[in-house]
Amino acid sequence: MIVKELLNICDQISPFNTQETWDNSGLIVGDPNAAISQIYLSLEADKKVIDTLSENAALIVHHPLIFAPLKSLNFSEYPALLIRDIIQKNAALIAMHTNFDKSHLNRYVAKEVLGWQEFDCEGCVCYHKTRFSFERIMEIIKAAFGGVRSVLPPLCREEYRVAFCCGSGGGLIGEIECDILITGDLKYHDAIKAKTLGIGVIDAGHYETERFLGKALQKELSKYDIQSEIISSQNPLAAHNDID
Repeated sequence: MIVKELLNICDQISPFNTQETWDNSGLIVGDPNAAISQIYLSLEADKKVIDTLSENAALIVHHPLIFAPLKSLNFSEYPALLIRDIIQKNAALIAMHTNFDKSHLNRYVAKEVLGWQEFDCEGCVCYHKTRFSFERIMEIIKAAFGGVRSVLPPLCREEYRVAFCCGSGGGLIGEIECDILITGDLKYHDAIKAKTLGIGVIDAGHYETERFLGKALQKELSKYDIQSEIISSQNPLAAHNDID
């Protein structure tokens, strides 16, 4: 297989033209006509992950290594020093970010991790109704993601409409209809808005909610008889927490 063939399959799984306008999913580094020796999957293209790659490999990640246009490639700076290492291994880097959020990742986590059997999805957000108490909901979240960073309880109701958005979804507060939002990277002013509106928010962590990228994508690639290997990336906010 060559890089552009893999890129085409990725596009069939989750069309790149569905990504957000600010996103940069697709081929980030590499030669479209280069042969691939091995396919790896990871949340990030960090140094540990890149060092693990074999020569002529393809690495598919969630977060694009390049977002803004680069004015130079100073190999002592980020992200150029990582780009250099990828090029030296003659590897290819593909990102599947907001397109995969919309098509697969949030759905995968909602069903396989949170255990939701019935839910609706709109864009990057999955919605689920439950009559569980807020305390029970918290138990489920802690078990699914290994804990929570911060919690803002909702107004007490007999039934909750719970929204889930992996990664950083605090900006959705006030934009979507829910009683509880489960996401990561909750900011102070997002919390103020949520408290004012009576919306509960559970910050389960950006890394923690997205770390299932490898498993979700591996499942889809296998439908095309494509073998892949998951490499654990490190949570930069918890240096010793290595989870696939």
